[in-house]
Amino acid sequence: QVQLVESGGGLVQPGGSLRLSCVVSGSIFRVVPMAWYRQAPGKRREMVASVTVGGITNYVDDVKGRFTISRDNSKNTVYLQMNSLKPEDTAVYYCNNQLLTSTSHVFSWGQGTQVTVSS
Repeated sequence: QVQLVESGGGLVQPGGSLRLSCVVSGSIFRVVPMAWYRQAPGKRREMVASVTVGGITNYVDDVKGRFTISRDNSKNTVYLQMNSLKPEDTAVYYCNNQLLTSTSHVFSWGQGTQVTVSS
Protein backbone atom coordinates (compact mmCIF):
# COMPACT_ATOMS: atom_id res chain seq x y z
CA GLN A 1 0.00 0.00 0.00
CA VAL A 2 3.05 2.27 0.03
CA GLN A 3 2.88 4.77 -2.80
CA LEU A 4 5.76 6.43 -4.62
CA VAL A 5 5.11 9.72 -6.37
CA GLU A 6 7.86 11.18 -8.54
CA SER A 7 7.88 14.73 -9.87
CA GLY A 8 10.17 17.41 -11.22
CA GLY A 9 10.98 16.09 -14.67
CA GLY A 10 10.77 18.11 -17.84
CA LEU A 11 12.48 19.22 -21.02
CA VAL A 12 15.88 20.87 -20.61
CA GLN A 13 18.78 21.78 -22.85
CA PRO A 14 22.13 20.00 -22.60
CA GLY A 15 24.06 21.42 -19.66
CA GLY A 16 20.90 22.32 -17.81
CA SER A 17 19.67 21.20 -14.41
CA LEU A 18 16.63 19.56 -12.87
CA ARG A 19 15.66 18.56 -9.34
CA LEU A 20 13.51 15.47 -8.99
CA SER A 21 11.44 14.65 -5.92
CA CYS A 22 9.93 11.40 -4.70
CA VAL A 23 7.37 11.38 -1.92
CA VAL A 24 6.88 8.06 -0.13
CA SER A 25 3.68 7.39 1.76
CA GLY A 26 3.59 5.62 5.12
CA SER A 27 5.68 5.67 8.27
CA ILE A 28 8.49 3.24 7.35
CA PHE A 29 10.42 5.53 5.00
CA ARG A 30 13.17 6.37 7.50
CA VAL A 31 14.25 2.72 7.78
CA VAL A 32 14.40 2.03 4.03
CA PRO A 33 17.43 2.66 1.81
CA MET A 34 16.25 4.50 -1.27
CA ALA A 35 17.42 4.83 -4.84
CA TRP A 36 16.68 6.51 -8.14
CA TYR A 37 16.33 4.38 -11.24
CA ARG A 38 15.92 5.34 -14.86
CA GLN A 39 14.71 3.64 -18.00
CA ALA A 40 15.54 4.96 -21.45
CA PRO A 41 13.58 3.92 -24.54
CA GLY A 42 14.51 0.40 -25.59
CA LYS A 43 16.63 -0.19 -22.49
CA ARG A 44 16.14 -1.92 -19.17
CA ARG A 45 15.62 0.02 -15.95
CA GLU A 46 18.83 0.61 -14.04
CA MET A 47 19.86 2.18 -10.75
CA VAL A 48 21.69 5.50 -10.99
CA ALA A 49 21.95 6.67 -7.38
CA SER A 50 21.21 5.42 -3.87
CA VAL A 51 21.14 6.74 -0.34
CA THR A 52 21.18 4.71 2.87
CA VAL A 53 19.08 5.31 5.96
CA GLY A 54 22.00 7.26 7.42
CA GLY A 55 22.54 9.36 4.32
CA ILE A 56 25.45 7.54 2.69
CA THR A 57 25.28 7.91 -1.10
CA ASN A 58 26.43 5.94 -4.10
CA TYR A 59 26.31 6.63 -7.84
CA VAL A 60 26.76 4.85 -11.10
CA ASP A 61 29.89 6.06 -12.90
CA ASP A 62 27.90 7.71 -15.68
CA VAL A 63 26.34 10.26 -13.33
CA LYS A 64 28.98 10.61 -10.62
CA GLY A 65 29.95 14.24 -10.16
CA ARG A 66 26.80 15.48 -11.90
CA PHE A 67 23.94 14.02 -9.85
CA THR A 68 23.35 14.31 -6.11
CA ILE A 69 20.87 12.15 -4.20
CA SER A 70 19.58 13.18 -0.79
CA ARG A 71 16.73 12.41 1.58
CA ASP A 72 14.64 14.24 4.12
CA ASN A 73 13.24 11.73 6.58
CA SER A 74 10.97 14.32 8.16
CA LYS A 75 9.25 14.79 4.80
CA ASN A 76 9.35 11.20 3.51
CA THR A 77 11.07 12.54 0.42
CA VAL A 78 14.05 11.58 -1.74
CA TYR A 79 15.62 14.11 -4.09
CA LEU A 80 17.84 13.88 -7.14
CA GLN A 81 19.65 17.04 -8.14
CA MET A 82 20.81 16.67 -11.74
CA ASN A 83 23.36 19.10 -13.16
CA SER A 84 25.25 19.24 -16.45
CA LEU A 85 22.57 17.13 -18.08
CA LYS A 86 23.37 15.27 -21.27
CA PRO A 87 21.11 13.86 -23.99
CA GLU A 88 22.10 10.40 -22.75
CA ASP A 89 20.33 11.18 -19.47
CA THR A 90 16.98 11.20 -21.25
CA ALA A 91 14.77 8.61 -19.57
CA VAL A 92 11.86 8.06 -17.25
CA TYR A 93 13.14 8.36 -13.68
CA TYR A 94 11.71 6.31 -10.83
CA CYS A 95 12.40 6.00 -7.12
CA ASN A 96 12.15 2.83 -5.06
CA ASN A 97 13.83 0.76 -2.39
CA GLN A 98 17.55 0.45 -3.07
CA LEU A 99 17.19 -3.26 -2.30
CA LEU A 100 14.69 -4.54 -4.81
CA THR A 101 15.13 -8.06 -3.42
CA SER A 102 13.83 -6.96 -0.02
CA THR A 103 10.90 -8.97 1.28
CA SER A 104 10.09 -6.71 4.21
CA HIS A 105 9.73 -3.45 2.27
CA VAL A 106 8.40 -4.08 -1.21
CA PHE A 107 7.08 -0.98 -2.95
CA SER A 108 5.12 -0.88 -6.16
CA TRP A 109 6.65 1.25 -8.90
CA GLY A 110 5.24 4.73 -9.29
CA GLN A 111 4.46 6.49 -12.54
CA GLY A 112 7.95 7.94 -12.85
CA THR A 113 8.83 11.36 -14.19
CA GLN A 114 10.08 12.03 -17.72
CA VAL A 115 13.41 13.77 -18.18
CA THR A 116 14.23 14.87 -21.71
CA VAL A 117 17.55 16.54 -22.51
CA SER A 118 17.56 18.01 -25.99
CA SER A 119 18.37 21.18 -27.86
